[in-house]
Amino acid sequence: MAAKAFQKIYTRINQITKATCALKATGVGYDELATVDGKLAQVVKIVGDEVTLQVFEGTEGIPTNAEVVFLGKAPTLKVGEQLSGRFFNALGEPIDGGPEIEGKEVEIGGPSVNPVRRKQPSELIATGIAGIDLNNTLVSGQKIPFFADPDQPFNQVMANVALRAQTDKIILGAMGMTNDDYLYFKNVFSNAGALNRIVSFINTTENPPVERLLVPDMALTAAEYFAVEKNEKVLVLLTDMTSYADALAIVSNRMDQIPSKDSMPGSLYSDLAKIYEKAVQFPAGGSITIIAVTTLSGGDITHAVPDNTGYITEGQLFLRRDSDIGKVIIDPFRSLSRLKQLVIGKKTRKDHPQVMNAAVRLYADAANAKTKLENGFDLTDYDERTLAFAKDYAGRLLAIDVNLDTTEMLDVAWQLFGKYFRPEEVNIRKEFVDQYWPKA
Repeated sequence: MAAKAFQKIYTRINQITKATCALKATGVGYDELATVDGKLAQVVKIVGDEVTLQVFEGTEGIPTNAEVVFLGKAPTLKVGEQLSGRFFNALGEPIDGGPEIEGKEVEIGGPSVNPVRRKQPSELIATGIAGIDLNNTLVSGQKIPFFADPDQPFNQVMANVALRAQTDKIILGAMGMTNDDYLYFKNVFSNAGALNRIVSFINTTENPPVERLLVPDMALTAAEYFAVEKNEKVLVLLTDMTSYADALAIVSNRMDQIPSKDSMPGSLYSDLAKIYEKAVQFPAGGSITIIAVTTLSGGDITHAVPDNTGYITEGQLFLRRDSDIGKVIIDPFRSLSRLKQLVIGKKTRKDHPQVMNAAVRLYADAANAKTKLENGFDLTDYDERTLAFAKDYAGRLLAIDVNLDTTEMLDVAWQLFGKYFRPEEVNIRKEFVDQYWPKA
C-alpha cells in the first residue's frame, strides 16, 4: 500500500465478480469512492479489513493487480444557484457542454430531516392536470408515485407536470432513460423557456446501470439546497424507480446476497424509504415534494417494487388508456392522494370536495351501466346519460393533456352536471347548486 495526498493506493485484488471486487484495506468508510484501474467505484461492504467495491462501469478487463485508489470521500454534489437550468450525469458532472459548477461541495445521501423540523403539509401543489388537481390533489411535502405500464407516456406526463406545476424549482432524476426521452425532456424544457427553474440528473440506457443508484440522492441533495437554504418549494420528479430497483437487484445478486420477493434485495423497503422520506414541509416555507414513476411489469401491482412503494408513499396516481376516448387518463378509481383533504375546499374553492365526490360517483354509475351493456341488459335513461357524461368527463377532465387551473376544472364539472343531470341526481349541497348550477 502507498499513500498519496490522503489517498490510499492498493494493488492486490482478492476477488472479482461482474460488478464488484474485494480487497484487504484499512481506514476506509462505507460509501467512500475509489478508482479501480481508472474506473470509478464505491465501497458497499466492509467486513473486518475485507472491503467490497461496486465498480460502476463493471469489472470487465480489470486485472487482480490493478491499482485501487481510495479517494477519502463519499459521492458529492456542488450546490448553488448555478445548478438551475443544467443537465448532469449520475455523478453530478455536467453533460450539457456548459461550465463546471462552482459551489459548496455536499455529500449526497445524508439522513432525512429530523421530524422536529417538519411541519404538517398544507400548501397546494397545482399541476394543471385535472385528474390530479381535481380528484387527487397534491400537497407540498407529499411523496406519491405514478403507477404506469412501460408503454404508457409517463415521461410526457412528467414533463407536463414539470412545466405546469406552481413551484419554485423542479429537479428531474432520470434512471435508465432512452436517449430519445432524454432529448425529449431537453427540448421540451428549452422550448418552453422553463430551463431556469429545472435541474436534471440523467442516467440513460447507455450509461452503466449501477450509476442509477446515485441519481435519487443527487436529485434530493440539490432539492435540499433549494428548500433549506433558499426556502423554495421544490418538486422532485423521479423516473423510473423500477429501473432504480433493478440496479439494486443487480448489485445485491452479484454480491451473493440472498434475493427476496421478485429477485429484489431484502433491503428494498429501506432503500426506497430512504429516498421517499426526504419529502418534507419546512416551517420556514421551503418544501420537497416527490412524484416518482414506478413502471409495472405486465400491470402487476403486487410486484415487490410497487408493493413496497405503496407502504411508504401517501397514495398513488394510476395511468390507464381509456378506450372510449382513445387517450391516457388518470384513473379516478385506482388513484388516491391521502393528503388531499388538507387542501381541498381550504386552499381551493369551497365546492371542491362535493364536486369531486359527485363526479366520481357518477363516473362509477357509468361503469355499472357499461357492465349492464356488455352483459346484454337494457339501459335506463339515467344509464344512457351517465355513459355520455363519463365520456365527456374523461375527455375534458381526466385526460392527461388537459391543462386548467382548479377553478376552471370545477366550472367544467358543473357544466357537465348541468348538461346531463338534474340537481337532485348530482346530490350536492343546495348552497353550491344555487351558486354554481349552470343557468339555462
